[in-house]
Order: sequence, then C-alpha cells, then structure tokens
Amino acid sequence: MSLSDPIGDMIARIKNAQLRNHKIIKLPSSGFKVKIAEVLKKEGFIIDYKVENQKSNNFDLLINLKYNLGSPVINTIERISKPGRRIFSSAESLPKINNGLGIAIISTPKGVMTDIDARKQRLGGEIICKVF
Repeated sequence: MSLSDPIGDMIARIKNAQLRNHKIIKLPSSGFKVKIAEVLKKEGFIIDYKVENQKSNNFDLLINLKYNLGSPVINTIERISKPGRRIFSSAESLPKINNGLGIAIISTPKGVMTDIDARKQRLGGEIICKVF
C-alpha cells in the first residue's frame, strides 16, 4: 500500500494512539521518520524509538509514547507542510510555537532539527510539523 503523505500518517498514528492511551505504536519505517522520532526523543516528547527488522527487508518503527500522570506529553502535534502545499521559511521568519513552549520540526540542508537549533545555525527550510 502506498501513502501519499507518510509523515502525515505518522502524525495521525501518534495522535490516535495517545487518544487511546497506547504505550507503543508501530508504523512502517523510513529514514525521515526516524529523524523526526530522534528529534521528538531529544526534546523529551517520547520515551524512545526503535527500528525493528520485519521479514523480507521491511522495517518497522516502534515509538514508545510518553505520559505524565496519565495524560500525554504531546498535547498537540500538527502537520504544517503538506504534499499539496509545501511551507518553507528562512531562519529569521521561523515560527515560535506557543511563545517558545513548543517546537517546530524543520527539514534543513543540514538535517532535521528543531526551530531553535535552526535559528542558532541560521538555517531555513521546510516546516514539517509543530509539537507542544
């Protein structure tokens, strides 16, 4: 099955799993999804992630979701740049999410990073999603 927006699918799976209080979600893996999971782990939104080898060269990404006193740590995760409308931003005009309490995940020429890191390195790029 091919998806037109695999990153949007990843975000929808995270939202749906947290609504049902699931601890672990399993989704098809890709390099870009692993980098997004790495940023979420580094910023403390998820506990951990792992790439698991399924049969016949298929890989799954297992994400261990984080909860605080029964409520999800990720309050909102929202796709910004979509396949039909890509959203790019320069380093100076990167958005501040919830007055700096949240993060935007940016795909830059030097890799996937948060908006804070992109501002420090003066890099612009595609705004993938916002998380808070």
